[in-house]
Amino acid sequence: MRRVRSFFGGIHPHDAKKRTTGTPIRELPAPDTLVVPLRQHAGLEAKPVVAKGDEVLKGQLLAEAGGAISAPVHSPVSGKVRAIEPRAHESGRSVTAIVIENDHNDTWVETKGHPDPVQLDVKAILKGIKEAGIVGMGGAGFPTAVKLSPPKGTTIDYLLINGCECEPYLTSDDRLMVEHAEEIILGARLMAKVLGARSILVAVEDNKPEALASLRAKAGNIEVVSVPTKYPQGGEKQLIQALTGREVRSNGLPYQVGTVVQNVGTAWAVALALRDGKPLIARVVTVTGAAIGEPQNFMAPLGTTMEYLIEAAGGFAVTPEKVVVGGPMTGGAQFDLQAPVTKTTVGVVAFGEGESRTPDSSPCIKCARCVDVCPANLLPLKLEAFGMNERWDDAHDYGALDCIECGACTYICPAKRPLLQYIRFAKMEIIARDKKPS
Repeated sequence: MRRVRSFFGGIHPHDAKKRTTGTPIRELPAPDTLVVPLRQHAGLEAKPVVAKGDEVLKGQLLAEAGGAISAPVHSPVSGKVRAIEPRAHESGRSVTAIVIENDHNDTWVETKGHPDPVQLDVKAILKGIKEAGIVGMGGAGFPTAVKLSPPKGTTIDYLLINGCECEPYLTSDDRLMVEHAEEIILGARLMAKVLGARSILVAVEDNKPEALASLRAKAGNIEVVSVPTKYPQGGEKQLIQALTGREVRSNGLPYQVGTVVQNVGTAWAVALALRDGKPLIARVVTVTGAAIGEPQNFMAPLGTTMEYLIEAAGGFAVTPEKVVVGGPMTGGAQFDLQAPVTKTTVGVVAFGEGESRTPDSSPCIKCARCVDVCPANLLPLKLEAFGMNERWDDAHDYGALDCIECGACTYICPAKRPLLQYIRFAKMEIIARDKKPS
């Protein structure tokens, strides 16, 4: 049994998962109209290869990768392209999207899978992952094929499969592990083959016993590790430190310490792409919160609007105070429920009255609790001050870019200081400044 360490800092928020932790994944019928954004990943927007008026099949390529750091986009249904135009996006910005009228025939494009894809060579596996449009499904959205291609000469000792799902309210990964353990393990083996990884570790927080049991039943010689429940246990650098004892340096990347981390949802998508020939056109989304009538875990077609998801979950039981896409710690508040599900949409949380109000802040009392809980070993109180006073050089020197934006500092602060907001502000300004031509 592997000795699990921990990472510095972290908090223990109320997980609020009981509403959906035992709720099986429900296949959500696709709506009449789907809005498929061309930006569902980190990097450049995908480039359309269809035009208004075209008939498309389910799984057909709609847009090709827009560059080296990009990912293709496929049709979640069969039907007709009604428009290619800017539409609401969960980021709060308008993003070019392909609007498809669903013909409800579910006519698939021709697919080519392999009954035992582990037998494929590395090039074929990597090609299949790239062409399927798979990205990191834990929320970051980095193209998976790129992440599986570290520089030549790199030795990867560990492929870590992240099933921690430490964010409160969310249970989409939990249910995926319970119901699709076989696909997750297969996807892990395929990615490990591409990387030449010497070992595969699957990490699951100890508050998910059913998921742990399900994965262990299918894991074979892959080690499924129970890790302590602590937020943000699922942070990439934090998980590496907890499982391997290795520390990714400031501005460093996991492959530099011989590790690559992938989400369980990504592993599942890789298995479907290589075994069944299916591109990434749907994902599991948790719809929950006190304002939701019947909280659910849906297998939702990409391009389904938040409004449609919420209606399928019984609608609003009460008027919501706020609707957040993602979890309450790192998610973003929504002002337009016409924004669609993307490859990185892990959940939709609707808060009831009084649940999400921002409290009035008071002066910092210099208690240093934010320092104690920061998993990146930063000084949030200092970074907040630099952000407030637009001292970008100081913020940079104190490691603002190393902030993982977990929100632990804001959560723990007794003075209710908007720490993370000002740190994000500083990061944005530093990044924008560094992009300007000298």
